[in-house]
Amino acid sequence: MMAIMGSILWALFTFVLSNETVSGPSMQPTFEDGDRIIAVRNFNIKRNDIVILDAPDQKGALYIKRVIGLPGEMVTSKNDKLYINGKYVAQPYLNNSYKKADNKDGHLYTNNFTLTRKIPKGYYFVMGDHRDVSKDSRYFGFVKRDKIVGKVAFRYWPFTSWKTF
Repeated sequence: MMAIMGSILWALFTFVLSNETVSGPSMQPTFEDGDRIIAVRNFNIKRNDIVILDAPDQKGALYIKRVIGLPGEMVTSKNDKLYINGKYVAQPYLNNSYKKADNKDGHLYTNNFTLTRKIPKGYYFVMGDHRDVSKDSRYFGFVKRDKIVGKVAFRYWPFTSWKTF
């Protein structure tokens, strides 16, 4: 019976779910260093999904980021406002103490940028929520779909911060 249960759990976490630990500050305050999460491996990607991806610049490492741009889109950030194909897109998840502190000090939370080309088919543009410390698509470029491991579905640790996404 234990072997059957073990096999079911192995298959579940190999093909359907991913159990991960957040490392680093790039998604603060949405996720803190040490948070434990469950991601779903098979899903359709939408804007604002929080995803786990193979780090393009660190072999064997994973990053947690938010999907900002989809294939065929142009992304611009100007004066802490996000524009997709020239249309303003709200980012309520950035209404946090980190952004407020930067703005109070006269700094942008998200440095101004404009993509030089549309996001190619099969690729995505991702960013961390803690914009002034996140290493993301602004630095390593577009992320290929097959490098996205899963979509964050649930935070189970710490117990006081359980949440579905």
